[in-house]
Amino acid sequence: MAIEPPYLRIAGAIRRRIDSGELEPGARVPSTRSITQEWGVAMATATKVLATLKQEGLVRAVPGVGTVVAESGRERPLTPHHGLTRDRVIRAAIALVDAEGLAALSMRRVATEFGVSTMALYRHVPSKGELVRLMSETAFNGEPPGSRPPGWRARLEREARWLWGLYQRHPWLARAMAGLTRPMASPHAMRYTERVLSALNGLGLTPTQMIHVHLALLGYAQGIAAAVELESQARQDTGMTPEEWMASNEPRMETIQTAGSYPVLSTLFDQGEFDLELDTLFEFGLARLLDGVESLIGRTGG
Repeated sequence: MAIEPPYLRIAGAIRRRIDSGELEPGARVPSTRSITQEWGVAMATATKVLATLKQEGLVRAVPGVGTVVAESGRERPLTPHHGLTRDRVIRAAIALVDAEGLAALSMRRVATEFGVSTMALYRHVPSKGELVRLMSETAFNGEPPGSRPPGWRARLEREARWLWGLYQRHPWLARAMAGLTRPMASPHAMRYTERVLSALNGLGLTPTQMIHVHLALLGYAQGIAAAVELESQARQDTGMTPEEWMASNEPRMETIQTAGSYPVLSTLFDQGEFDLELDTLFEFGLARLLDGVESLIGRTGG
């Protein structure tokens, strides 16, 4: 008697949860990390589980949420294998990592999205590293809408907010582009750099100062964006919103505060509620950074 492969056994267990109504349409199914923890299997096996369910039309990927039960119960797979092109490979990979994070990306996983062999994928993209580069290049394609505003500060605010929005739509992108000292050869990303440097041109800054201002803004946006990626992964792993997580940890926080070890922190929280919202944090830090750039420009006489 043939022994059923582990990924088929686990896929069957999740399929039964869907068929029984335990997992309703739109509900999140276990992530690859959850599958490895619940069933004690390798990440590659967990990847095959979700790929199998997706090929059956039972689940679909939702950016920023994860893999959920398909609304119609059994939908036609979204990416038929015929007509495979490099552009379709890139866009399928972007959809995958938008939903499940960069850690879920592998050439084998993308190949399963199309129902083809990994070797068939290599005919269009030579390696995972090149795939990530092409994904980043595709994501960076574009620029802020509308005409450029007058004044260096307004132009830098516009570019920084455009970049922040990009990182929110694609939480993996900040990590993929994080090499400040080893920048990726990306024409589209370099157009962003050119726009930032153009805003700083003619203000009396030295070339080094201009590059440093650009990298300081880029590094700041990437740093805050890392929290977007972590939050997306945490939501997949726990199934809890930030508000639900804070509520579940409130008793522990209160116990720490009442110990009296952090008097200043405790006093601040006693004086009012704080909205730990990333957009608000980003705007606060951006304003302070640009205050510093303004001071630098003032000292140079620009």
